Amino acid sequence: MRKLLLPLLLLGAATAEAQTTRVVRATQFWPELQGELALRNGDYLLLALRGERAVGNGDAGPRSLGFDTRRVRLAYEHFGSGAWSYGATLQVIDEGRTIVIPEVLLRHRAPIFWGITFGQRLSVEQSFGGQGSYALGSGPEKQFWTRLRVDLEKLLPLGTDANGLALRPRLSYEASTHLRLQKETGDPDERTIQYTSLRGEVGVRLSPQLDITPWFGYQTSYLMSLPQYNANMMQVRGGRENFVRPTIGLDLRFTLLSEGAKAERQQLPTQH
Repeated sequence: MRKLLLPLLLLGAATAEAQTTRVVRATQFWPELQGELALRNGDYLLLALRGERAVGNGDAGPRSLGFDTRRVRLAYEHFGSGAWSYGATLQVIDEGRTIVIPEVLLRHRAPIFWGITFGQRLSVEQSFGGQGSYALGSGPEKQFWTRLRVDLEKLLPLGTDANGLALRPRLSYEASTHLRLQKETGDPDERTIQYTSLRGEVGVRLSPQLDITPWFGYQTSYLMSLPQYNANMMQVRGGRENFVRPTIGLDLRFTLLSEGAKAERQQLPTQH
């Protein structure tokens, strides 16, 4: 009996691991228009408008203005001494239902080697509205979510003007999950990490006032639901599921410099 137990346990572990299902959804297209106001003390105000659309067949829903989802984002960030900054954002999302997501954030950016900047962004947010639905990368209504993003970036000036034409190659990775101190009785099972985003880009700074950033990424939602079986007791859906959305993006940012704004201000990537 003992000789059979170990192989059965190994088989069960292998079967459980195999139950994770990977589903690739339709490719997303996310164009975003940003307006940034640089303040005299080096801080900034941001207004961003983004449309999200599933390209081709897949999970595309009813569209308004050619998009499945529309987002408006307001942001303010204050730069303290050294490499630290903090701020807040407010997102209003329209995808047939209106979802409002306030967020507070803490950021650290510093050079490491060869002119590469290493960035970290930690934030906490909460969703309101949605009536049972929730936005990609965020949780259901009134759940606190936390997200951590890390990135590597290098600024490559193309010419003698340090503030002129430049390339900004950058790679970022973000993970987010439901923030709770302890699991209550009756709470559903959740994956440890519930959403990740891997993004690569080559931003082009045309001038201190104009940036354009094409990017490509993979966004993955990690879900857990009750498994469902067919007549042969084979699992056909549910359980551990990874939903992957390849995403093509294009950010266009216009920067307005207020009178007396710092010339040496730290301008963030377009993925604020």
